Amino acid sequence: MLTKQQLAAQRFGGQHQAIDAWLGERQQLLVGYVRIAGLPPYERADHALPAITDIRNFCNLLVDYVSAGHFEIYDHIIRNSQSAPEATRELADDLFPLISDTTEIALEFSDRFADRHADDSFDGFDQAVSELGEALELRMGFEDQLLATLVAHELLITAE
Repeated sequence: MLTKQQLAAQRFGGQHQAIDAWLGERQQLLVGYVRIAGLPPYERADHALPAITDIRNFCNLLVDYVSAGHFEIYDHIIRNSQSAPEATRELADDLFPLISDTTEIALEFSDRFADRHADDSFDGFDQAVSELGEALELRMGFEDQLLATLVAHELLITAE
């Protein structure tokens, strides 16, 4: 996921100030994900949970990221796709519900784990992290498809 994020940042960076900020948030989110998932370089001992503060920080990033997508970036995409070819509008119409599905998974994860305490049960945490990772990968792929289409049709403005 991090490699795909770097490619997206290279490809779409500089197209629009809000998109640059959003891609930066996405990078932070992925680093947080790697940390709580215990992936290198943040490997954790067998059956050990990440620090509670790491989980909370990640959940905050997660909610901020999905919110920015829905309330800032996607609105911008919708506005700019009005002048796009029919195929671009249809792509957006097809992808937004799929992105919304990943939002539900993200919010469910946050609701389930953001306010936990060290002595609370974390049953299913690793499974939930795995499912969230799959959802984030799908989501970012959908987002990149939308951005690629808008860039191809020069529908992203270069400055706000």
